[in-house]
Amino acid sequence: MIAGASPPVIEMIGMVFVVLFLFIGQQEIISGRMERAQFFAFLFFLFRSYDPMRKLSRLQNSMEQALAAAHHVLEVMDEHAEIKEKPDAKDLSPLKSNIELRNVSFGYANEERSVLRDINLIIRAGTMVALVGESGGGKSTLTKLLPRFHDPTSGAVFFDGLDLREASLSSLRKQIALVTQETVLFNDTVRHNIAYGKPAATDAEIEEAARIAFAHDFIREMPKGYDTIVGERGIFLSGGQRQRLAIARAILVNAPVLILDEATSALDAESEQFVQRAINNLVRDRTTIVIAHRLSTVRRADVIVVMEAGRILETGTHSELLSSGGRYKKLYELQFADEEEELAGIAGKS
Repeated sequence: MIAGASPPVIEMIGMVFVVLFLFIGQQEIISGRMERAQFFAFLFFLFRSYDPMRKLSRLQNSMEQALAAAHHVLEVMDEHAEIKEKPDAKDLSPLKSNIELRNVSFGYANEERSVLRDINLIIRAGTMVALVGESGGGKSTLTKLLPRFHDPTSGAVFFDGLDLREASLSSLRKQIALVTQETVLFNDTVRHNIAYGKPAATDAEIEEAARIAFAHDFIREMPKGYDTIVGERGIFLSGGQRQRLAIARAILVNAPVLILDEATSALDAESEQFVQRAINNLVRDRTTIVIAHRLSTVRRADVIVVMEAGRILETGTHSELLSSGGRYKKLYELQFADEEEELAGIAGKS
């Protein structure tokens, strides 16, 4: 507000003083106390000083903005990381056996209730585990424990028998590729966004990752191809295009563990088809933990984990859980039955 009001106020004050000095100068010249040359010289230097004074008035606004920005930067720099790495932390090797959550409970510091309670789960290497359940059941929170975005309040998470708190953060996060509903893209080129997790990647590697993610064709149609700026948070791209770039990034990193957190839930039907095909390529030969909302994903999973209110209620395959008649069957009837009828109709037509 102050920055917007300052220029017109300065202009108005300048005009008032010019009129005032003209009136005074006229009186001084008529009375003989001042010569015309002196008055015009005074006006010349007055007008020459106006522009520096106007700029000086804006300096205060710039200084205030700079101080406010510096205050926020210093706040960020003073923040302490919640997750601390031990001095003698060990480097993790690529996952060979399993990931185990043993008696894991977790609650956020600003919430009284626990988000996860007494979770026991083994995810075997090379398998797909689908987490299903109603919103707020703790599915996303569980996946955040694997890359150590948070540490359990009690219990522990193990990679091949090693407690993650004993592992180095850099080696752990190299093990994991994450594709979420909210895609993180930077105001940079398509090429650099794909190569974010592997800056040394060659152009050929980047293009191959884009092809596998079904992104190469739409990238070629962009004004500068792989050198096109995508805008802050990928604003110049559609939702499906942003997701395919995120999948290409995950393919390029080639991490052995993949986490998919509702990666297609916010897309239209056409975009979802492309993204789903890209995901099918991505999950090959990887240990995959997926928060599922599609029947096709659930059916393909080796293990389905049904979560509710921070607890695991059931685990098993699609057919096992349906035949048991428990919570999954009710969830299936509410969430997946219509989709199965639609798939059956498509199969019948073909």
